[in-house]
Amino acid sequence: MSYPGYPPTGYPPFPGYPPAGQESTFPPPGQYPYPTGFPPVGGGAYPPAPSSGYPGAGGYPATAGYPTPGGYPGAPPPGGAPSYPGVPPGQGFGAPPPGGAGFSSYPQPPSQSYGGGLPQVPLPGGFPGGQMPSQYPGGQGPYPSQINTESFPSYPVFSPVSLDYNTEPAAMTQGAQGTIRPAANFDAMRDAEVLRKAMKGFGTDEQAIVNIVANRSNDQRQKIKAAFKTMYGKDLIKDLKSELSGNMEELILALFMPPTYYDAWSLRNAMKGAGTQERVLIEILCTRTNQEIREIVRCYQSEFGRDLEKDIRSDTSGHFERLLVSMCQGNRDENQNVNHQLAQEDAQRLYQAGEGRLGTDESCFNMILATRSFPQLKATMEAYSRVANRDLLSSVAREFSGNVESGLKTILQCALNRPAFFAERLYYSMKGAGTDDSTLVRIVVTRSEIDLVQIKQMFKQMYQKTLSTMIVSDTSGDYRRLLLAIVGQ
Repeated sequence: MSYPGYPPTGYPPFPGYPPAGQESTFPPPGQYPYPTGFPPVGGGAYPPAPSSGYPGAGGYPATAGYPTPGGYPGAPPPGGAPSYPGVPPGQGFGAPPPGGAGFSSYPQPPSQSYGGGLPQVPLPGGFPGGQMPSQYPGGQGPYPSQINTESFPSYPVFSPVSLDYNTEPAAMTQGAQGTIRPAANFDAMRDAEVLRKAMKGFGTDEQAIVNIVANRSNDQRQKIKAAFKTMYGKDLIKDLKSELSGNMEELILALFMPPTYYDAWSLRNAMKGAGTQERVLIEILCTRTNQEIREIVRCYQSEFGRDLEKDIRSDTSGHFERLLVSMCQGNRDENQNVNHQLAQEDAQRLYQAGEGRLGTDESCFNMILATRSFPQLKATMEAYSRVANRDLLSSVAREFSGNVESGLKTILQCALNRPAFFAERLYYSMKGAGTDDSTLVRIVVTRSEIDLVQIKQMFKQMYQKTLSTMIVSDTSGDYRRLLLAIVGQ
């Protein structure tokens, strides 16, 4: 492993080198005996710095080996050798240490968890049924945490799903990684009164609304919504919708939806009407935990009276359809222990199903990527780089195309570094002409209590600018103000 500026010009620096009579067996001063030519004579930096930034100036993806240069954060290099000094082989490919040669240091989720994507505590009582997204949530009253479900026997009761692994409570993890935390000394009635005054009379005090919604957890917002109806006999969301419009309205509505409902609503919206927003289906179904997916499936049925799997089958086809159907089962192995023998066997299977044959055995890729835990997949990617002398992301790009390629790569990227995946999605929602506001809103809202702190860190290291700086340049008005209040500086 070489380092920038080594060897220094004029090397060697010590007298007596080379030993007398042995000059022919040692490299002359200023040279370095690596056949690759790095570092250059005179101590140039290795590897050479990219000229166009990360992950390539030509848009996403740049080439079949996307992203370049340097690979996806956390990805093992071809051949399986450690990509930075100080990490013994077989111990994974996490963040290179500060000062590592030519590499940025990418923070990894604590304890190699799912990037903060641990299951959220299910909302007791389920969700009131029968309303389509366009009608949500006006007129539906308080949400699960405030409803006495005994008086509503028709409401589905979401029973907790047992997990296969031991972990810290979700609330503890979310509090450590999210930009939004529950407000101390919370008073739902006081907040409801502030919002009422902000909307009463001529004009609207948007700053007062921003101060409330950006500094309360989702559970607290549900309590404010219930208190508002109790105090004034009016629906808070209907009042907000009458005062707001455009992107600001979409952001406010998203913040007041319970998390599971928002995911289910987003999926329904992506498949409703002409056309399908496949990237939304991928972003949600390929990144959520088993418990989150099972709750989404049940909420989708109770809220919209539809079967999620049937809707996926009717709106997608081929290998992409099969991948999404696998995802919505919520049956991925979530054991945190890594079986290195299995990782080696899976790597060999994937190589024989793709690079090692003419054509591609898509079912093999689907089986392994849909069933293995994310830590297991990360170990498989490391083993694959040794088997194929190529990283698995590059092989997927060579063997697949279109939506199924995007879905498989999303799973692998989440196994490597989940915050980096969302940072990339945020970047491309604002890059270039125009802004994909729906994606920007969805990611900021859904990750605000989970891992938005890490996403911000990854964003800065991947693109050499802060997320808030890019939001400022791509948004305006109260919409910008509320986004910045959620993201933080």
